[in-house]
Amino acid sequence: MQYARRGTLLSGLMLLALAGVCVRALMFTPVERFQGPAQKIFYVHAPAAWSALLAFAVTGLLSLLYLWLRDRRLDLAAAASAEVGLAFSVIMLTTGPIWAKPIWGTWWTWDARLTSTLFIFLLFIGYTVLRGAVTDPDMRARYSAVVGIMGLVLVPFIHFTVVLFRTLHPEPILMKPDKPSLPPAMLVTLLTSFGVFTLLYVGFLAQRYAFGVLEELRAEEAASRA
Repeated sequence: MQYARRGTLLSGLMLLALAGVCVRALMFTPVERFQGPAQKIFYVHAPAAWSALLAFAVTGLLSLLYLWLRDRRLDLAAAASAEVGLAFSVIMLTTGPIWAKPIWGTWWTWDARLTSTLFIFLLFIGYTVLRGAVTDPDMRARYSAVVGIMGLVLVPFIHFTVVLFRTLHPEPILMKPDKPSLPPAMLVTLLTSFGVFTLLYVGFLAQRYAFGVLEELRAEEAASRA
């Protein structure tokens, strides 16, 4: 399918670009004065977190549209976005503790940002399990849409946890009223990584959506033969 081909091409190019970002972050971006080399994980962790929350927000928006329009393509796209979001969440939840151990002295702390992030990850694990457990396509789409909308509600809450609650997690660097609080060299690396991860999300989404459509067609063919 056209989506699969374009998604594969885009994903391949962005994986190469991601390798370039990692080289730039490790070799050509200055070491942060207070956090030291551990801060360089930030150039992967923050964009992965952004892509995960973007994917979950898209899932929620597509779920709302599905409940309104009842278009199965919207349901398939929502499911594809959720699965891609889970993949980025694994990166986020892996790199976060690696950074936290040398900076905080612990792998994990149950503050508002980390707890809510883990919760939305588990919520979309449940979303995926639900889709695999319900065999009726219409019922599966409706039930999973409700879970997807719950995730959409959580996304802005997670962003504002560092403002609303006392937390060890650093405050936002880019999405805040003031100017970004990074030196230019660090900011360029970070913004480039955000762009690469965003396009990676688009590429993976296109691939997974195309595969989902193919699965749907095969299921319909099998049902017609039965």
